[in-house]
Amino acid sequence: MSFSTHVLNAVTGLPAEGLRVRLEHEGRVLAEGRTDADGRIGGWEPGAGVHRVVFDTGGYLTETFYPEVVITFTVTDPARHHHVPLLLSPYAYSTYRGS
Repeated sequence: MSFSTHVLNAVTGLPAEGLRVRLEHEGRVLAEGRTDADGRIGGWEPGAGVHRVVFDTGGYLTETFYPEVVITFTVTDPARHHHVPLLLSPYAYSTYRGS
């Protein structure tokens, strides 16, 4: 199973480059890094179970109501790829299960 994310800054319409992201499972940090020039991180392998992906939005946006965005998701099929994108602005965010 692999995990990836893509973060888009909805204000600028550009990828959110350099945003800190970490992946957690049962209170442990499995992986952490920063989004690349295209706003992406990929290749993380979390395994089955409930996971949290934490986006440090306060460290990226100069003004934001949400200092971090936490998305909790369940992996039931470890063989399947999981993509969790984030559309980000100072006062709102949106996500969905990608492919």
